[in-house]
Amino acid sequence: MYLLSRYLVYTSFFCFFLLFVFLVLKKQKQKLNRKEKRPRRKGESRARTLAVGLAYNLPMPIVRPRLTDYYGILISQAEADFAIPFLDEDIPLYLDPFLLWRSPSQQDNALHTSLINSFNHLGYLEKQGKHSQAVEILTALSECDEVGFGHSHTREGRRFGDATAGEILHLFRTIPEYDKRGFTHFEEIQFFVDHISKDRISDIACNLLKSFLVDYTIQQCQSYRIPTSSLTAPVYSYKENKIITERGLSLPCNPETKKPIILVPKRWLRFRPWLDLNEYLTEYFPKEKLPSADSRPAVLTFNRQNYGAVQQYVAAKERSADDCKNDPLFSQIPIASARKSLEVIKAIPSGQKDENDQTYERELSRLLASAFYPQLDFAKAQSRTESGVLIRDLIFYNNRSHEFLAELFNKYDCRQIVMEMKNVNELQSEHINQLNRYMTDQFGKLGVILTRRDPLAKVFRNTVDLWAGQRRCILILDDVDLEQIVTLYDCKQRDPIDVLKKKYVEFMRKCPS
Repeated sequence: MYLLSRYLVYTSFFCFFLLFVFLVLKKQKQKLNRKEKRPRRKGESRARTLAVGLAYNLPMPIVRPRLTDYYGILISQAEADFAIPFLDEDIPLYLDPFLLWRSPSQQDNALHTSLINSFNHLGYLEKQGKHSQAVEILTALSECDEVGFGHSHTREGRRFGDATAGEILHLFRTIPEYDKRGFTHFEEIQFFVDHISKDRISDIACNLLKSFLVDYTIQQCQSYRIPTSSLTAPVYSYKENKIITERGLSLPCNPETKKPIILVPKRWLRFRPWLDLNEYLTEYFPKEKLPSADSRPAVLTFNRQNYGAVQQYVAAKERSADDCKNDPLFSQIPIASARKSLEVIKAIPSGQKDENDQTYERELSRLLASAFYPQLDFAKAQSRTESGVLIRDLIFYNNRSHEFLAELFNKYDCRQIVMEMKNVNELQSEHINQLNRYMTDQFGKLGVILTRRDPLAKVFRNTVDLWAGQRRCILILDDVDLEQIVTLYDCKQRDPIDVLKKKYVEFMRKCPS
């Protein structure tokens, strides 16, 4: 009996202990789930979940955020087949339908044919007396916020009015060529109707091709594991020749606006269309036939009455179609320009006199943006004021495409790398402290100072102390390091980012183990 009672007591204590451990673990799991903000996907590590979910339902923590940076997708713009969209502003590029027309791809040619057929169907409706229906469709096609092309700082634009739509549709009646055969390049509307610019042409094309772009977006999201949501979007139906609302589309969602995002292939994008009104006015317009050639309305009226002038321009552009190439989102400066920038930088006196600091910052910005590409995508050059002092920063996206950059991210949590420019004769400890105060969760615990000369021992010691006490890393690059960067950029045998890696290795050797 005694042994039985002792057995029951020990068993009870053991059960209470197991219950206590279970409750503690359950509470910790609930806290972790609240921190992650979303359930972990099957096969996904906890670190990946936290990396992806750290921005859920929170304000955007990085400068000029892109879709891939927000969701922790490790891909640079050079690697992506599509233009990586910004979340809070437009990309200053536009879809040029002419690139589909001149493409060697049968798929692109077929898409251009469907685009033109859809646009010419509006003319069919106009001539069938269905003016209101045609105006309604064309007005809806005039803005495509999902792709985010243009110069808007909010990713939202405005449609043109019924009057502009009516002028476009009127071309199918007033110009015999369009009345008989319709458009071959619908971009020609800019030569006859006011308020039609490259962003309107791009938006109309994107809307007419949206059904394909939705499928393309889904494919790219699956390839790069970009998170998607079940969203609703208006899509032009080529079969029904009208805009329909499609639900349940698996598209990425803008976390700020909760609106869908649609991706567009880079091969279709240009800064200005191949058929361009400004080029036509400058190089092709017969100014001798119109004294008031500087008046845009007068030029448009002349074009409507003399379609042959526009036709000759289009024919000339078609003959030179092989020269029509897509524009890259970022173009590196030539090697000769890099050398010239280095010579200019080395010749600039230190200080602010004669705006030397601004010249230094301008030349340094264009040089480093090219030298560190594509390992680092340039995000923005921005200004900030601290204690009445104007400070210029270069900010780069850390794509972690290089093993060194991946190491920096893992150790210092820097999704973006901030580089502060100091055109001073002698770096001070206060300059180190300024950057240290700026290195918040937004940039992580790593920063770079670009200055003219190697810092004094006491200033460098300040960076070592920061690492020892707070595990914050501040690297200092001077003109000698900049010369090495240009040398590597010139020879192409190694990446200029290796100079940054060298400075990091040298810094870590000076830090206490």
